Amino acid sequence: MLKLLLALVFLAPVCLVKNMWWMVQGLLFLLTFMFMFMNVFGTFFGNLSYFLGCDVLSYGLILLSFWICVLMITASESVYRFKNYEGFFMLMIVVLLILLFCTFSCMNLFMFYLFFESSLIPTLFLILGWGYQPERLQAGVYLLFYTLLASLPLLVGIFYLGGLNQSLYFPMLSGLPVSNVLLYLSLILAFLVKMPMFLVHLWLPKAHVEAPVSGSMILAGVLLKLGGYGLLRVFSVLLLSGLMFNYIWVGISLVGGVLVSLMCLRQTDLKALIAYSSVAHMGIVLGGLMTLSYWGFCGAFTLMIAHGLCSSGLFCLANISYERLGSRSLLINRGLMNFMPSMTLWWFLLSSCNMAAPPSLNLLSEISLLNSLVSWTWTSMFMLGLLSFFSAAYTLYLYSYSQHGKIYSGVYACASGYVREYLLLFLHWVPLNLLILKSEPCVLWL
Repeated sequence: MLKLLLALVFLAPVCLVKNMWWMVQGLLFLLTFMFMFMNVFGTFFGNLSYFLGCDVLSYGLILLSFWICVLMITASESVYRFKNYEGFFMLMIVVLLILLFCTFSCMNLFMFYLFFESSLIPTLFLILGWGYQPERLQAGVYLLFYTLLASLPLLVGIFYLGGLNQSLYFPMLSGLPVSNVLLYLSLILAFLVKMPMFLVHLWLPKAHVEAPVSGSMILAGVLLKLGGYGLLRVFSVLLLSGLMFNYIWVGISLVGGVLVSLMCLRQTDLKALIAYSSVAHMGIVLGGLMTLSYWGFCGAFTLMIAHGLCSSGLFCLANISYERLGSRSLLINRGLMNFMPSMTLWWFLLSSCNMAAPPSLNLLSEISLLNSLVSWTWTSMFMLGLLSFFSAAYTLYLYSYSQHGKIYSGVYACASGYVREYLLLFLHWVPLNLLILKSEPCVLWL
């Protein structure tokens, strides 16, 4: 793991050299492929170095981080084209990748906390530096304070665990007989905000709407997964308390998912719609996770990866339309089938993945999440049914409203995409639909 970390650290200064945009992108692709062949398909930690290690959970999420970060550089070509501080922009992406790599691969709970918090800083810079509207300052403050406020108790909880256990090493943490309500809340709250759970989700749509395409991609693709990853790690300690209190979070997540889906049906901003839909998806991930069942854990892990690719692809599509039309409003982005006929196929493919149509990875994960929740209590069926129905409803609304209908009269040309854009969408869609052919690592990892 250390060799990859060193490669990334030495890649950082290269970003600041003139005309190195494509070079950095190529090298990141190379690193991604190197990492892809460092197989970790056991239940134990492999690839150990001094403080880094990797099991299947980390492997999937690190690979996702690498992939999304490379695609961010591909998607943000307008930064390079308009010479908008492109060196610093790439530096931010590489620094963010280094921090995410360390977050997912470090073996110590305190180090995890450290990197978990510090990944906030480059994201903040991406939103503040390359966002669109002046409201991005407010969005950045929202993001910062929501996350920081909830994660202070986490730090105290981690120190308490360290005193109790004399070690914060992940494999040594499991099986602690802890059933303390305050400890349970403090260890879990930061991750619930990061997921984000309904009721503490308000920072997410704001941050997405103000962020540039790269900011949205990394937020939806990887940063929301930090919460799920943290929960999967700390629940080895909190099993006893979890069995007592988890029903609260399951309830909030499922009801919240349905309410957010109803909010999606009222959105007129493309990005806001996709952002709210990811809150609904994370609600079902949280519900499955909180059942503490094998199916729930596997389904949550798989849906985190599937949602990362799918949501990121949809943000790319929204940005492609935005770059042509200068607006993200659904009132202007309509009838796009006449304007960009070849993009409509990609809209269709990614929208169908978003509503968990086969053969996407979303389907596999949603089936196992439904399984875990219904076997936990059959009353969850009502909310799950509504959630599945509305998720199809708002995705169809997004697709049909933006692609069909009468074209906006201010648009009087026909545009096709660049090869770069088709490649970008292809690289989102292919892993999303081919990973289901080799889904054993996702569902047999415990």
